Amino acid sequence: MATGLVIGGGPAGLMAAEAMADAGLSVIVTEAKPSLGRKFLMAGKSGLNLTKDEAPDIFLNAYRDATPNLTPALTAFGPDAVKSWATDLGQDLFTGTTGRVFPKAMKASPLLRAWLTRLRDKDVDLRTRWRWTGWDDASVMFDTTDGPQNLSPDVSVLACGGASWPRLGSDGAWATHFDIAPFRPANVGLRVAWSDHMASQFGQPLKSIALTTGDDTTRGEITITRRGLEGAGIYTLSHLLRDGAPLTIDLVPDIPLDRLRDKLARRRRGDSLASHLRRSIKLDPAKRALLMEFGRPLPDDIAPLLKALPIRHQGAMDMTHAISTAGGLRFDDLDDTLMLRDRPGTFAAGEMLDWEAPTGGYLLTACLATGLHAGRAAAAYASCSDATARL
Repeated sequence: MATGLVIGGGPAGLMAAEAMADAGLSVIVTEAKPSLGRKFLMAGKSGLNLTKDEAPDIFLNAYRDATPNLTPALTAFGPDAVKSWATDLGQDLFTGTTGRVFPKAMKASPLLRAWLTRLRDKDVDLRTRWRWTGWDDASVMFDTTDGPQNLSPDVSVLACGGASWPRLGSDGAWATHFDIAPFRPANVGLRVAWSDHMASQFGQPLKSIALTTGDDTTRGEITITRRGLEGAGIYTLSHLLRDGAPLTIDLVPDIPLDRLRDKLARRRRGDSLASHLRRSIKLDPAKRALLMEFGRPLPDDIAPLLKALPIRHQGAMDMTHAISTAGGLRFDDLDDTLMLRDRPGTFAAGEMLDWEAPTGGYLLTACLATGLHAGRAAAAYASCSDATARL
């Protein structure tokens, strides 16, 4: 029986392992941490957004420059397939108003438990506290609690993750074995050096706003934090903002400029500006604080400022505060099956590949899809190699 090895026990690695087991390989999964799927479980604490239910072309375009490279995997295992996969694992799902798909349990642990049970039923050998340290010719080397260990599988899939969650295992340490595209924070907040008066707003959300950088505008809630600004609206634009691109926020996107001017002109005698803004356009305290933070000295006509408030920021927070990373193994160094060109029989999947996408189900779907793609390709390679050896 051909043997397959998966290095990394996250969603991409587990999907690769199942694909190889289904193809008849004897499979070992190794994970450096004491348990599997740690980042997956952390994602589940905010509801486990599995995928996004939207038109295929819109879905694929979310991957930007990596779309051509990811299209084969995502076409074979896209949002509908993700939903079927989760349902097969006993998870009832629902789709939110924005198209985001979640398990009704709103957490990852039931799904992961069912998945690991299914993998064990398929005789997948799951080994934790096995840290990959590189190769010795054809052997794959590990540090384990029982000392150094070597394995010599017929095929391997690397699924070692990115570099954004070191304490959960995604520490990027594997990159020392490769010439990679440098890691960069993705889906990350902005650093802002707040004045003292903003401390009372830390933790407050900014809702019903529009954020713009360059030609890109998005709607999404963000939160004022001690370090700066975080949340889906910022994350969507973080690939542009991380290098210091300018950001403006429309605090009242549903009120056109002319109508806004008209509302602001109806100020009652004796009204303070704060009272006037609260009464006339329902500007909440967090938005008023942001206006004073970045708009002073306020001009006589503040309507344009409310529609495009310039945010002074210092670029992206560091990678330890990022949800994901860009950078990793370049697609030019892989063939279309995700096999390393300079190491036949070794494939790669998941966040260790050089791609990024916004939050909203895109990250997990691509990890699952590339894991399946690499696992199937590894099984096919092992089958071909075995057939060649028999001739």
